[in-house]
Order: sequence, then structure tokens, then C-alpha cells
Amino acid sequence: MAETVWSTDTGEAVYRSRDPVRNLRLRVHLQRITSSNFLHYQPAAELGKDLIDLATFRPQPTASGHRPEEDEEEEIVIGWQEKLFSQFEVDLYQNETACQSPLDYQYRQEILKLENSGGKKNRRIFTYTDSDRYTNLEEHCQRMTTAASEVPSFLVERMANVRRRRQDRRGMEGGILKSRIVTWEPSEEFVRNNHVINTPLQTMHIMADLGPYKKLGYKKYEHVLCTLKVDSNGVITVKPDFTGLKGPYRIETEGEKQELWKYTIDNVSPHAQPEEEERERRVFKDLYGRHKEYLSSLVGTDFEMTVPGALRLFVNGEVVSAQGYEYDNLYVHFFVELPTARELTIFGLWLSDWSSPAFQQLSGVTQTCTTKSLAMDKVAHFSYPFTFEAFFLHEDESSDALPEWPVLYCEVLSLDFWQRYRVEGYGAVVLPATPGSHTLTVSTWRPVELGTVAELRRFFIGGSLELEDLSYVRIPGSFKGERLSRFGLRTETTGTVTFRLHCLQQSRAFMESSSLQKRMRSVLDRLEGFSQQSSIHNVLEAFRRARRRMQEARESLPQDLVSPSGTLVS
Repeated sequence: MAETVWSTDTGEAVYRSRDPVRNLRLRVHLQRITSSNFLHYQPAAELGKDLIDLATFRPQPTASGHRPEEDEEEEIVIGWQEKLFSQFEVDLYQNETACQSPLDYQYRQEILKLENSGGKKNRRIFTYTDSDRYTNLEEHCQRMTTAASEVPSFLVERMANVRRRRQDRRGMEGGILKSRIVTWEPSEEFVRNNHVINTPLQTMHIMADLGPYKKLGYKKYEHVLCTLKVDSNGVITVKPDFTGLKGPYRIETEGEKQELWKYTIDNVSPHAQPEEEERERRVFKDLYGRHKEYLSSLVGTDFEMTVPGALRLFVNGEVVSAQGYEYDNLYVHFFVELPTARELTIFGLWLSDWSSPAFQQLSGVTQTCTTKSLAMDKVAHFSYPFTFEAFFLHEDESSDALPEWPVLYCEVLSLDFWQRYRVEGYGAVVLPATPGSHTLTVSTWRPVELGTVAELRRFFIGGSLELEDLSYVRIPGSFKGERLSRFGLRTETTGTVTFRLHCLQQSRAFMESSSLQKRMRSVLDRLEGFSQQSSIHNVLEAFRRARRRMQEARESLPQDLVSPSGTLVS
């Protein structure tokens, strides 16, 4: 016999739909596998002259003309919140004395109508809707774990009394603005409704009566085939999921005669007509258009632009981490230096000027962070955010200078239990010239003294050599010479600091560069290409060095070789 591939994944699946849930249709197919149907299957390839067809052992129809096989397989299409009565409910509600609520009397009337019209269409498959008692008891008795000896906690007992149901009845204050923000004497009902997440939810259970033939209508034979939950946001939860391409689900009954059943659940909801889809598309397009106009009205039309000839640099940064340092409890002091206008004596060019708003803070100090061992290093994770903006204004369009970019300086220090601080390292990095996200790792160093006395002083009482001017890590802004000498300064390489920068650039030149037809582009116009050609500065520096060497070579040659007139006389 062919082996059936069962679906063992009985977990719930979540779907989201914008269509009304009343259009949901499910096809449920239920079939008994054992014991009689197990004998009915016989592959044709195995039939031989020495074998007897097992079909001869099939039970014959009864005197009433009903065959038991018809009761072992059933397929039915069920709609959302469609009530299908079980045999137990049919027997119960036929007795008027068993009706206690208006819903019970309504079910009694529906059952009597079904009996007069020829009986119900379902046999084993039935449903419990959102209003039935089974749904209430199922939520009240829901377990939190799979343990057989589970003891419900205080929270579980309290939450069991709160039903996540759609509130059809609204209070008298629904459309009135409440003036009382605080309720000084809340009732118990008020506490249950307002201190628990109460998302409106509707539930439906698809059940099956797996009792023996002619013994339907017993509660102990009822089994849950599928549970559907729909909230007010259009989220549909199905447990277990639709069968689809997976194998059928299986149910093994308990008792003296164990039986095996299989069932499938398929979504057979009707598809929308092309006219309805087009109408819905137009409605959503109009809705999204109105929402876009609403958001535009909140933002406004006055978009802040820079002045002509200026570049705005906006940086959202983060001091991510520091690692590789000798002591623990690290913190980082950092600041941004904006280049100032100064003249290059060799070429007579002017570097562009940078500025920042008066309220802008260009420095900061992180919190003290304890290090954590990661591989062979000790890492301090700061995750310290900072923000700053700067403006670059190029006043002299005739010059051919590239702007210097701002520099980020950092100083790493450590602080111990006795409030002794030590300098762990200095570092600097030029901010990226290209917009976007960048992760920079800054290597640091610190000045050291020779001898063990300095190290003992650093260990016991803290303190060490420090730089008076942190810009000395790179080129100090106050330096006016041609060569900066650090001869005699003894340093030691320490750890690294990681920065994460998100850079934005704004300029009118970016918008207008496509319409400019100038032969010589300004510096701001070149900034657009500077983002794509980050090595242009290195190329110009190499050209200047080659030009200087050529001039020195010309000066070292004899004048008669250099002068054209001298060549003609000879």
C-alpha cells in the first residue's frame, strides 16, 4: 500500500487581508483510514490469479439503503461564522427545556427548520462560532504550558476572565470628549477593560465527531480540526495552517478501538472580479493620495535651502566602541576641528572657510564604560550618539583650491575606583568626503617616558604625559611653517576607537550643476564629482610635487642650455 505523507506541522499561521472576512471560505475533507478503509485499498499491480480482490469483503448496504462507507468520508465548504450543528446539539435543542438563553432558542428554531427541510447537510463536521459556549470555555481553560500538572498562576486566572471580543455595544460617552483624565474610583469592570490589552477578536472552531457509526453525539468523541481567529486589523490566525501542497493532518482516537483519521483544510475563497479589483484599486489610490496630501500639509512647502555658493554638511555620528587598551573603565573625549582660511605660500592659494552655527556643540564626552572580553581584546561598547552640522562657503570663485575637510580628534582616558585617570591614547581622522554611511577605525597612540619610574607613577598614582594641544596629533591649526618636526617625541601604539558616521551633504550646486555650461567649474561644482573621484586630491598633490622637482631641475642646469638665444649663438 502506498505510504501516506503526513503533515506534522500543526502550528498556527498568520495572514493579513484587506478584504471583508465574510468572504472567507474553507473546504474541509475528513476521511477514516482505519479500520475498514484500510482493507479497501488494493493496488492493481498486486492483483494476480492467486489473490482475491478485497473488494469482495466490503460490507453490503443496509436495509435502509445507507452504506456505512458514506459515513466514513465527508467534504464540506464552510463560511466564516457559519453555524453547522453537531448531532449532540441537534438532540439537545430539540428539547425546549434545555434552552436557557435567547441564543439557545434561536438555535432550536434553526434546527426545527432543518428537520422540516430534510435534515442538516453535515454529518461529522460541525462548527462552534464566536457566540457558542465552547469558545468561552476554550479561552477560559487555555493552558500556558504543555505540562499535565500545570498550576495556573494569579495572572492566568485574572486574564481568563477577560474575553477578547468585539464590543458591539458602545457606551454613552463614545462620542463625547472626556474631561476626567484620571478615574479616582475605578470599578472592577473598568480595570479589566482598560488595564489589559484587549484587541477585538473573533474566534471560530471547526470540529469533527469521530464517534463510531450510529453512535454520534457524544462529547468525548469531539475533536478540533481547525481554529480561526480574526481581529479588527484584518489579521487572520489559522491553526493548523491550510494544507496546500503539504500532506494531510492525522488524528488518532483513544479508547478500546483506536482509529486513524486524516483531514485537509483548503482555502477556497472566491476571487474578486476584475471590475471589483479595479474599483478597489481606485479607492486605495484615492485614499493614499489624500493621505499623501495630508502629510505634505504637515511638512509644509518651505524646505530649508542653503545660500548660493555654500555647502551644508550634516553628520549623525556614534562612538561605537574602543578596544585594545591597558586599563578598564574607559571614556572618550572627542571634538571636531573646522579648517580656517589660510594661504599656501608655494602656490598662493586659499583654502576654503568652514563655519558652524553658534549653538552648535562640536565636542563631547562619552560615559564611562567597563570593558568586556572579546576574543583576545577587551572591548568597551559606548554606543554614544552625537550630531553636528557645518557650512562651507567658498568666497573666491577664481581660485583653484580644493577645500580641507573637517577633522575628528579623539582622546581615550581611563578612570579607576580611586578616581585616578590615565591617558590611554590620542587619534584623529578626516571626516569622509562622500555622503552616506561610514564606519571608521581610528588607531591611537600616547606619549611615553623612558624608565620604570614613569610606569610605576602611572600605575600607582595615575597621570602621564599629556598633549597640551590635541590637534598636535595631526597638524596643529596654529602651525605656520613648512615642516612640522616631531623628533624626540617617544610614543607607544595603543588601541583603536570605532566611529560610525552618517553624512549628508546639501548644496544648490548639486541641483544646478546639470544646467551649468561654464568651462571652469567652481569648487562646489567639483564637490559633486569629488564624491565619485575621492583620489583627486592625491593626484593634484603628486602633480605639484612633480612641478616643484621640474623647477628645481631647471634651476640647476646651465643658462646657455636653458636659454633658446644661447643655443642660436653657438
